[in-house]
Amino acid sequence: MSETVQRDPRRWLALAFIATAQLMVVLDATIVNIALPSAQRALQISDGNRQWVITAYTLAFGGLLLFGGRIADLAGRKKTFIIGLIGFAGASALGGAAVNAPMLFGARALQGAFGALLAPSALSLLAVTFTEAKERAKAFGIFSAIAGAGGGIGLLLGGLLTEYLNWRWALFVNIIFAVVAVIGAVLFVEEPEETRNRSSLDIPGVVLATLGLVSLVYGFTRAETTGWTAASTLGLFVASAALLAAFVLVEGRVKAPLLPLRVVTERNRGGAYSSLGLAIIGMFGLFLFLTYYFQTVRNYSPLITGVAFLPMIGGLIVGSTQIGARLMTRVAPRLLMGPGFLLAAVAMLLLTQLKVDSSYAGLILPAEIILGLGMGTAFTPAMSLSTHGVQPQDAGVASAMINTSQQVGGSIGTALLNTIAASSTAAWLTSHGGSKALASQAAVHGYATGIGWAAGILAVAALIASAAITTSRLSNPEMIVLEGDEVPGAEVDGNEAVPVPVVAH
Repeated sequence: MSETVQRDPRRWLALAFIATAQLMVVLDATIVNIALPSAQRALQISDGNRQWVITAYTLAFGGLLLFGGRIADLAGRKKTFIIGLIGFAGASALGGAAVNAPMLFGARALQGAFGALLAPSALSLLAVTFTEAKERAKAFGIFSAIAGAGGGIGLLLGGLLTEYLNWRWALFVNIIFAVVAVIGAVLFVEEPEETRNRSSLDIPGVVLATLGLVSLVYGFTRAETTGWTAASTLGLFVASAALLAAFVLVEGRVKAPLLPLRVVTERNRGGAYSSLGLAIIGMFGLFLFLTYYFQTVRNYSPLITGVAFLPMIGGLIVGSTQIGARLMTRVAPRLLMGPGFLLAAVAMLLLTQLKVDSSYAGLILPAEIILGLGMGTAFTPAMSLSTHGVQPQDAGVASAMINTSQQVGGSIGTALLNTIAASSTAAWLTSHGGSKALASQAAVHGYATGIGWAAGILAVAALIASAAITTSRLSNPEMIVLEGDEVPGAEVDGNEAVPVPVVAH
């Protein structure tokens, strides 16, 4: 009953342009951080309002991801990919040309909205384009390397542009990425027609999911600025819990749900979403602490700060493409994800020894390399597992879930670990007499404490990946039905399924 699988010979070129779009979205999360002080001075943004340059983006991006993923499934992923690119470029141009704070905040929110359409479109295009096991492993290895390294590349590029041009180019540069990716998408990206979803849009689900995720992300943002016990913070968390609980109830009842519960309740995908989300908490916290350490304690320039992150980027690329991708089809995903996250936790433990005068070559460099190798090794199977075994018609929303876990994880990591570090810094300074001369030692003590918590969170991620993920290996996704999934055209007997050949165009 087998059928010759016809694969588009241009699929590797398509991957290059899909990965370019993903790089643009990921690096935008950090490139603006480096440019923020310059933008704040130029537009006279108050200290109280400067957070909105970051928050406006994360709220729109995190809140609309599930909606964006389902729109991609319904309207066609190539179409939403191109629309997302054009919209992201337009919003970036608007932000780069901003003449006041509200204009910049609005442009960042638009970037987030179009990013929420673009990111799941990119990952789901990858999932439906590369269906043969070895090719899928290689493609996801490249994609994961870019997704993992994008934050560090953003720090480097942000420093370079801010130092030698001006802060506006941290936004304008997205136009270049977008134009290249749009041209490539039009010429080389193809989407198999049979993977489209023809159902209707779940409006109640859209409203509940969007409001629930916005409340959750904003709650963590508020916690960082007003405290965890503030009434506004607690109110947002309570509202988020209520809205997301209602969302789950609705999704279990409607005919065409925004997020079919089978996507997240299947054990292996659920394990991938939760473990990767936790790992991102630790990684984003480290980006924050090391950026401050390099610039405020060691007085590195923005450009040198970016260069200092390059070994981590190198480790991520090697871990993703040379370890994770090569072993993904040979060993069980948990044997890559568990040890990978654990290796990253070991790197974090090394960095808890950070001091004001720590040697970059003796401590930070090896820790960055180990961290990159560990996270890169774990990223590739986690990314692939997020859409593995899912119905092709649900690839967009499954891709949105992995992006949502990363986005929420990044928000939690920034807020939670920064709060822990700040509290530790204040306590250390008080116990040592409160002298301003000790400010650097106090800050580094806080960073080391936050990094210690990040190590613990990564250890938990390793435990979840090892215990929750049970699939033996990532074979051809079109030939596998994971427990809890139903595929039209397959006769299911218990958890067994008769494979239905898929023709990839």
